[in-house]
Amino acid sequence: MTEHHAHHHDEHHACSHCSPSGIYLFSPSGAIAEPERVRLACERLNALGFKTEVDVDALAVHQRFAGTDEQRLAAIDRSMRQPQDIVLATRGGYGISRLLHQVNWQALADSGKRYVGFSDFTAFSLALLAQTGAVSYSGPTAVAYFGADEPDELTTEMFGEAMRGELELFSFEAPDADPVDEHGVLWGGNLAMVVSLLGTPYFPQVNHGILFLEDVGEAPYRIERMLTQLLHAGVLARQKAILLGAFTEYRQSSDGYDLAVVVQWLRSHVNVPVICGLPYGHTDVMVTLPVGKQVGVATEDGLAYLVIDEHQH
Repeated sequence: MTEHHAHHHDEHHACSHCSPSGIYLFSPSGAIAEPERVRLACERLNALGFKTEVDVDALAVHQRFAGTDEQRLAAIDRSMRQPQDIVLATRGGYGISRLLHQVNWQALADSGKRYVGFSDFTAFSLALLAQTGAVSYSGPTAVAYFGADEPDELTTEMFGEAMRGELELFSFEAPDADPVDEHGVLWGGNLAMVVSLLGTPYFPQVNHGILFLEDVGEAPYRIERMLTQLLHAGVLARQKAILLGAFTEYRQSSDGYDLAVVVQWLRSHVNVPVICGLPYGHTDVMVTLPVGKQVGVATEDGLAYLVIDEHQH
């Protein structure tokens, strides 16, 4: 159960969001198996009040990728220069890791575009943060969410609010959460992608941050092994809170070594509050989170609160 509150800003804050933004769809990672899902996603986004434009190579296919590395780099380049304000990844998969050293990150930051995606897109968001400090968004991708047979209403609503600057606070059930009331830079994403960037120039050095994580198709021991790598690298101890989203689609082993055991292990090894239940990951309900933004997190009475936007009234 997720509750969220959207408060419309006063006139002073709202002026930059007067007219609906446009969304440019591009494919920086895997090839799209069902092209009709892109058309469907555009229709749904149009219905939400967003004008849409699809990159010329969004449906390209090369091996497992949405085009060659050169094609996908060109798509990233086009995304900076086109007129729409929001740039949305059509899907994740695999492929951005191959491009990191060839992207002009400063030009991306300077473009002022708001980039949105998750899963493989974690590499893009974290590289942008590490290289420039710019904020991007970890949220629903076009095909999986807006091109789904029945898009989740809450996911759709929160995406719209996040893009209009209206998502100020949301709460979620977190019955076993550690007590916390902190502020810090929100960062993270897909656990495997986060770990893949360790030791590279694309890993953000965030101190006193709020780290959020999810993964798909990874057995509990593999999740623990990746968390161990972050632990030994000193990353976990430097955070003010660790938010765990959904860890889905893995085969449960018969030895009782499950996700609860991993969370218990994590809590015993870090002196940092751990909060489970974040509605984020390869799941139906998916919140849109600003990567690199200063946010607040608090827990009380079995609920966790994430304060995305604080206004001084």
